[in-house]
Amino acid sequence: MTQHVTVRLSSGAIRGRRLDGHLSFRGIPYAAAPVGERRWRPPAPVTPWSEVRDATAPGNPAPQLAQSFADVTAVDEDCLTLDVTVPEAPGTGRPVMVWLHGGGGTNGTAATYDPQRLAVTGDVVVVAPNFRLGVLACFGHPGLADGGTFGLQDQQAVLRWVQREIARFGGDPENVTLFGESYGALMVAAHLVAPASAGLFHRAILQSAFAVMGSTPAHTFIPGVPALAPSWIPAAELDWLGAATAAEHGWVTPGSDPESALAQLRRVPVADLLQASAAFIRPAFGGPTLPESPEEALPAGRFHRIPLMLGTTRDEARFFVGLFADLAGNPVTAESYSRLLAEAFGAAAEEIAARYALDRFPTPSLAWAQLCTDRAWARPAWELGRVFATYTDTWFYEFADRDAPPIVPLPGFPAGAQHSSELVYQFDFPGGPSLSAAQRALADRMNRYWTAFATNGDPACADLPAWPDAGTGHVQSLAPGRIGGTDYVAEHGLDFWAHMP
Repeated sequence: MTQHVTVRLSSGAIRGRRLDGHLSFRGIPYAAAPVGERRWRPPAPVTPWSEVRDATAPGNPAPQLAQSFADVTAVDEDCLTLDVTVPEAPGTGRPVMVWLHGGGGTNGTAATYDPQRLAVTGDVVVVAPNFRLGVLACFGHPGLADGGTFGLQDQQAVLRWVQREIARFGGDPENVTLFGESYGALMVAAHLVAPASAGLFHRAILQSAFAVMGSTPAHTFIPGVPALAPSWIPAAELDWLGAATAAEHGWVTPGSDPESALAQLRRVPVADLLQASAAFIRPAFGGPTLPESPEEALPAGRFHRIPLMLGTTRDEARFFVGLFADLAGNPVTAESYSRLLAEAFGAAAEEIAARYALDRFPTPSLAWAQLCTDRAWARPAWELGRVFATYTDTWFYEFADRDAPPIVPLPGFPAGAQHSSELVYQFDFPGGPSLSAAQRALADRMNRYWTAFATNGDPACADLPAWPDAGTGHVQSLAPGRIGGTDYVAEHGLDFWAHMP
């Protein structure tokens, strides 16, 4: 028999469920639906309700089209909801962890991640929101105020909701950790710089943050993809891109003034807008929400000085090479390897080819994946960690279980500790892979480190291997049966890459 539990919020009462060892509240609105005239506007307050609202089913995913790595299609813009997971044992003043999901900026939903193990293991309250993505989050157009920041503003609304309401779930609004993976970690970096985010969270964890600072040469993100633009776009450039995209798709009448153009754009069916979503994943800077690019602000120390954790997986790029090259029927070959190197690195290609000689690897695809892991993931993460450690207490990790069960299977391709592989250790996934006993033990230790950091601003646990801070150069390797320091710089050739494009 299902047991229900009711919590009264400032907007009205909600009814969640009592499950095995935890309480679950899902689909709680934290802002008004951004539909109609509210499309591309800041999140507005919810309308209070009088009856007890059911909170046992997840909210709508943000509008998105299914991808090879995310089999979810959604077109309902009424998506600004969050889930709360609480240990069943009575308690107050628990640390709070707010999770920002990944998905490339176009995909993802909170419902995919079940944080009950994290919550119960660490005695923390976990909040997981949905927020606008892609063209609905990062669109800009002449006349559109503070364009390119609507997803970021949604997340700020979540953090303000936590300040108002989380004590009702036994959480401590003065001890909030913001953590995210991949695109979610990129957004955490934005919050570290965004003025209005100051004071809304007190610690942060960035898991596999991609290209927060620096360049990404051609093919090093995905083979066949040109050099990536910076992760942050100037507001004026975004306005130009939005206007050009709207004209190209015929969404506005030629010659329309900005006000009438925006009115037309707010009537375009969301399914049509989603066709252009991939072009609008970069948060804009130069407006009120994000005045300065994190790429400039972070190295200069202009960010909220709070304890920080960050890290990568051992084989980040195997996900992208395996999924978008090998499984797409276009594996890297000895011939294409030379071409990719030349197009990515120009005059330095020969020296890099000697460092990553094909005879050192089982296949050219695995050689390219190692090169990309080192250049596009390890190097920028290490540089970001050094920046953080200059200004605040920082801890660095590497998830290194090369037998980790992948969330997205790569049949016939050695997945290793690929991008996102650590998530199975932190969360449960519907129909997802299972862990061995040794991997489950690692998962428990990881969740204890993560929640100790959320509790105390330091991942140290008395009965777990010591974890020195990144200021000492220490990187904590996390693998079954082996937790301890690793030579991250040597492992990823970072002294070599320091002199390369």
